[in-house]
Amino acid sequence: MTAHHETTPRPPHQVLDGADIARVVTRIAHEIVERAKGAEDVVLLGIHTRGVHLARRLQARLGQITGREVPLGTLDITMYRDDLRLKPARALEHTEIPADGVDGRLVILVDDVLFSGRTIRAALDALSDIGRPRAVQLAVLVDRGHRELPIRADYVGKNLPTSLREAVQVRLSDTDGVDAVLVGDRDYTARSSQALATKPSEPHLPE
Repeated sequence: MTAHHETTPRPPHQVLDGADIARVVTRIAHEIVERAKGAEDVVLLGIHTRGVHLARRLQARLGQITGREVPLGTLDITMYRDDLRLKPARALEHTEIPADGVDGRLVILVDDVLFSGRTIRAALDALSDIGRPRAVQLAVLVDRGHRELPIRADYVGKNLPTSLREAVQVRLSDTDGVDAVLVGDRDYTARSSQALATKPSEPHLPE
């Protein structure tokens, strides 16, 4: 008789720390300046939520490099998602477009993780309702693969090969109190979340 052994979900392990993320943001900023020939017509649009925080950090680095303030906006894609009816309702965020708009500009969408590509497709749909950029590029902190749509990033902080059973967690000090990227089994993350929901008084271990 063959014994059945249940695979124990692996807890998340850290693949990027705060110093790594800072270096990644700086590198991407230099790549933008080089590819955009000075970034004179660049507009950054951060995708809520963590993409907005990353876009602000990119704006700061670009300002240090170029000596100018690169226009920054935010993009809420909630109503443009193709899985809207399949997921729990969530609060709408603010879409904020720089005063000079996006028409004729090089718009760089900024997000934390590139996965299936569906978030970016929703962002492109949202952007098309706002204006007509001369070009659109994408900057992401992590590309974990498993694309379902023909979408790729122009600027990638880290290519992180993963399996579909794994979950990638991006933590930023702006929302989470620490800068880190972690990878662990999705089952472990789900069980940790369930435990937190049933025992809210107990301390919650980092996922």
